[in-house]
Amino acid sequence: MRHFLDFEKPIAELEGKIEELRRMSEPDGINIAEEVAKLTEKADRQLRATYAKLTPWQKTQVARHPARPKALDYVSGLISDFTPLAGDRAFADDAAVLGGMGRFRGRSVVVIGTEKGSDTETRVARNFGMARPEGYRKARRLMELAGRFGLPILTFVDTAGAFPGIDAEARGQAEAIARSIEACLEAPVPLIATIIGEGGSGGAIALAAGDRVLMLEHAIYSVISPEGCATILWRDSAQAATAAEALRLTAEDLKRLRLIDTVIAEPLGGAHRDQAATIAAVGNAVADALGPLVALDGATLKARRREKYLEMGREGLG
Repeated sequence: MRHFLDFEKPIAELEGKIEELRRMSEPDGINIAEEVAKLTEKADRQLRATYAKLTPWQKTQVARHPARPKALDYVSGLISDFTPLAGDRAFADDAAVLGGMGRFRGRSVVVIGTEKGSDTETRVARNFGMARPEGYRKARRLMELAGRFGLPILTFVDTAGAFPGIDAEARGQAEAIARSIEACLEAPVPLIATIIGEGGSGGAIALAAGDRVLMLEHAIYSVISPEGCATILWRDSAQAATAAEALRLTAEDLKRLRLIDTVIAEPLGGAHRDQAATIAAVGNAVADALGPLVALDGATLKARRREKYLEMGREGLG
């Protein structure tokens, strides 16, 4: 069954009626096909009207939709001959961070992503996409491997943030994130980062400090979750919608602020309504971003990357 968000209730009712009619046998005097066509057109109009004016909090809900394609879906859809590589060579393997080598449209690449899981069992196994230090150390190891072999790096980010547990802090969570960001900035190969769902805090930046940062239309990217921000500022997580507005976490806002490079359009109703089309669109955007970078040498890439991040926030300063 399709999962509908709170603000999609009118659409859910219309689509429910359409399904009901389709299951019915045609009674005398009623043209079911005609009724279905009318309701389908009405539902489409409602969907377009709803998604044309989503608030930041509604976009947050879409970014967290349980049926939204995950990092593994992008790997399956875009990467051939994928060979997963595990472990940080220091403590353990972290299932919240996937990584490995494969081919993207014929070109050998290293792929890294945060994976939330798609059902209860996999979400628990993947710790809901919240990585521990060993996950970021694995990511750093793979980035350094990519640098040694001259392979471009593709990252797919979808995490509420790094895991905040005591065990993660005890093993050096902050240092692991900082080292992963450093590895992104120091990589002598192109790095294309794509925010596919949630881009939360340092846990996201650890994989997203790339030459080009792409972001799906209804994804979010922020220093803190709306709920976390509301709890700190108002001591009330119910103020999350207000916090989402203030955080400027939508793709549109971040593009305007020059914190990301490209916004990738999603199918009407969000990525979860047409996963194949979304994955194809991401593949095309990644290819477009990667093309001009593969001819550049490592020193040039690092220098340009350094300038890109130093420029952020300069505009408007006195």
